[in-house]
Amino acid sequence: MGEVKVIGATSSPFCTRLEWALKLKGVEFEYIHEDLRNKSPLLLKHNPVHKKVPCIFGAFDACKAEGEEKEKAIESARESLSFLEEQIEGKTFFGGEKIGFLDLAVGWIPLWLGVMEQVGEMKLLDAEKFPSLHEWSQNFIKIPLIKEALPPREKLIDHFTASVSYMRSLASQKQ
Repeated sequence: MGEVKVIGATSSPFCTRLEWALKLKGVEFEYIHEDLRNKSPLLLKHNPVHKKVPCIFGAFDACKAEGEEKEKAIESARESLSFLEEQIEGKTFFGGEKIGFLDLAVGWIPLWLGVMEQVGEMKLLDAEKFPSLHEWSQNFIKIPLIKEALPPREKLIDHFTASVSYMRSLASQKQ
């Protein structure tokens, strides 16, 4: 395989976005799947500071929160989605007719956000409230290059369900 090696986890939207970008640019790479519960010496060697692949927050805050905190997090997430709605309105992709950087940056929305909505028992990306973003989301996920690099939805549901349970248990121990 190529000289570029990607150490990643299928549950990470950061890793998937990197994979999309490399494929779009035609860069050959070797994908090395990392088990984040049992970190390899290779991951620790190449990421000595944090010893992990980055994790995403934002909508995840709404997913794991409860009560009033959840409502505030949902409102904050919807404000961010409103901004994206304005940017995509009337366009195929955020940059126009071709996939660009911002499409890749928010490319986690079609799959990961849906999973967070399911696990967190909430609705953030409403088709009526965000019609352009919703349409972009549906079209983006159908692009063959994007679709083939998506992790299985059930695997993400399992991952986020476990993560939310863990975070809530930590929060309850602090009280």
